[in-house]
Amino acid sequence: MFLLPKGVVKPKEGKGELAQDAARTANRDGGGPATSGSKTEASSGPVPASGGATAVAEQPHTQASPTQRKELSTLVARYRTTADAATRLSLATDLAKQYQKVQRFDSAGYYYEQVAQARPGEQAWKRAADQYFEAYSFAATEERAKMLSAKTQALYEKVLKENPENLDAKTNLGMALMASANPVAGITMLREVLATDPKNEKALYNLGILSLQSNQADKAVERFQELVKVNPKNVNGQFYLGVALAQAGQKEEAKAAFLKTKSLSADPGLLTSVNEELQKLQ
Repeated sequence: MFLLPKGVVKPKEGKGELAQDAARTANRDGGGPATSGSKTEASSGPVPASGGATAVAEQPHTQASPTQRKELSTLVARYRTTADAATRLSLATDLAKQYQKVQRFDSAGYYYEQVAQARPGEQAWKRAADQYFEAYSFAATEERAKMLSAKTQALYEKVLKENPENLDAKTNLGMALMASANPVAGITMLREVLATDPKNEKALYNLGILSLQSNQADKAVERFQELVKVNPKNVNGQFYLGVALAQAGQKEEAKAAFLKTKSLSADPGLLTSVNEELQKLQ
């Protein structure tokens, strides 16, 4: 699975909004799970499981079924009333997994964080951080994005304290920093990842998107060319290579990139996006 490109990134978008857009796609391209959003408040503790449509307004592709909501409500009630530490830990893990299934990522992050606090370690902190990062990726408002970004940063910093060489954590932290008061630190971190691992797909992709956003089409072309060299089947890499080439005025090369994108997937939505871009090149 991959995230369908939403179209050409718009220069008027802010870096925080861009970082969210890139984060959604890069996670998918980098081997991450399918993603969507979440509406529950970050770090707010256990949340009701009976939200229905309004509770999943930021996650249009997945909604908890009545059975899933009932199961979640039961687990939350047990978690709140259980005093035994080992049982609470087991319930927290179950809740995190169940919230992941219905793509309530910040709720999943909350419960994984409870587990990490009880049994800290690199992977425990990263499980929590990854879920908050997913929620951040799809935050519907700037205020919420900043809140989730801050939470994401704090947790990835714990991961990197355990293992400074965890490049996936460092890449995601770099993207989260784009919504902070110091976005330059995020770009610096992504470049540090590439300095360590020049073939890192997520870092290449994110830096390519950021180059597009800052109207550096030539630099974006370089990033995406390197990305598809590393992984020729990276669908979004191929798509945005076409976008970058078109912005750089290299129409024939852009057409070739878009045609390559079409050859990688039969997804109708993707084909529509590609055909729209090809039409612009006529």
